[in-house]
Amino acid sequence: MVVANHHKLLDTREGGDVTQVDKLLHGDENVVCADDGYTGVEKRSEHADREVIWQVAARRSTYKMLDKRSALYKAKRKIEKAKAQVRAKVEPPFRVIKRQFGYTKVRFRGLVKNTAQLVTLFALSNLWMARRHLLASAGEVRL
Repeated sequence: MVVANHHKLLDTREGGDVTQVDKLLHGDENVVCADDGYTGVEKRSEHADREVIWQVAARRSTYKMLDKRSALYKAKRKIEKAKAQVRAKVEPPFRVIKRQFGYTKVRFRGLVKNTAQLVTLFALSNLWMARRHLLASAGEVRL
């Protein structure tokens, strides 16, 4: 599954994530943050005319061969940590869906049904994460 914060795309996983990026982007993005599954996305022909800063995580093998005490290794690790901290901001809805709602294994019921279920679960996860604010404004807090 490929998810952007403004768009959800569910496919049959016949291709890699990097092939689906053009369907996720709407054109107003300045920066795109992605994990190492999207390596090489900036070189693809469909993104040649985009004015976007691509923040794609480096594969571990690119800096693993460096000496851990070298300045280059430490600088690359700091850069990758900063990228990971940005990407981590979109992880809480996935935790709620997996832990609170028990959606850990996808059962294929058809693309339309699976998409409808995931869209509903993401909407419910937003309510779950905002429940304290919603209940506090109602005057009563129950957890």
